[in-house]
Amino acid sequence: MHRKIRLLYTGKSQRARWFRYGLLGFDALTIIYFIATAALPMTPVLTVMNIMLGVLIMLDLAARFWIAENRRRELARLYTLADLIVVASLLLAPLIAENLAFLRVLRVLRVLHAYRLLHDLRSKSLVFRRHEDAILAASNLFVFIFVTTSVVFVLTFDETDGIIGYIDALYFTVATLTTTGFGDITMTTPGGKLLSVFIMVVGVALFVQLARAIFQPSKIKYKCPNCGLNRHEPDAIHCKHCGESLKIETEGDTGAYGS
Repeated sequence: MHRKIRLLYTGKSQRARWFRYGLLGFDALTIIYFIATAALPMTPVLTVMNIMLGVLIMLDLAARFWIAENRRRELARLYTLADLIVVASLLLAPLIAENLAFLRVLRVLRVLHAYRLLHDLRSKSLVFRRHEDAILAASNLFVFIFVTTSVVFVLTFDETDGIIGYIDALYFTVATLTTTGFGDITMTTPGGKLLSVFIMVVGVALFVQLARAIFQPSKIKYKCPNCGLNRHEPDAIHCKHCGESLKIETEGDTGAYGS
C-alpha cells in the first residue's frame, strides 16, 4: 500500500499524472468554495461540508506525510503548514464559534507550490516554463488579496452584511493595496490603521513582483549540469556562464534542443 500511494503521488506514469491533476482539480474547487462561502453565515449544511472537506484534506495531508522520505522537512514546507491551518479552521470552527474563513484561502498555496505539480507543469507545459515566475507571483498576490479581504471582513463587518459586506472588504483591500485610497471606506481603530499599513507595504511589494515577472525578459528555468545556472534565454543551446550544452525540452516534432 505504501508503495502504491508513493507511486501515485510521485510516479511518472500516466496514471500518476492524472491522479495529481485530479488533486489539482480538487484543490481548485476547494479554493472557489472557500472564497464563495467566506461571507456566508454558517449553516448546518455548510458546517457538514466544511467537516467533510477538512477530513478529505487531512487524508491527503496524511498520505503525503506517510510517503515522505524526510518527514521533518515535509512538515516544515510552506504548503504543508498552510494545509494544517486550513484543516484546523475547518474542524475547529464549529467548536469555537469563530469565523475562520479567511484562513482557508491559504489552500491556494497547495496548487502551485507542490513540488510534483511544478515538476509536471515544467515538463509538460512550455507556457508554464516561460511564465512560471509570473504565475507564481500572481498566485501569491491572489492569496494575499483574498486572505486580507477576509480578515478585513471579519474585523470590520458583521456576518449579516453577507456578500455586500465582503465586496466592500475586497474594494477596501484593493484600494489600499494600490494606494488609491478613495476614503469612502476607512479603518478608524489603531489596529485597523496598522492593518492598512500592512496591506499597503506587503501588497505593493507583491504587485511590483508580479509586474517585474510579467515585463522582464522571458527566461526558462533549467539548471545547468555544470555550473548550476538555472535561468536561460528561450533560444539558448549553451549555458552563457560556462558554455555547457543544454538539452531543454521545447515544442516541436523533432524534439530539438534549445529553449
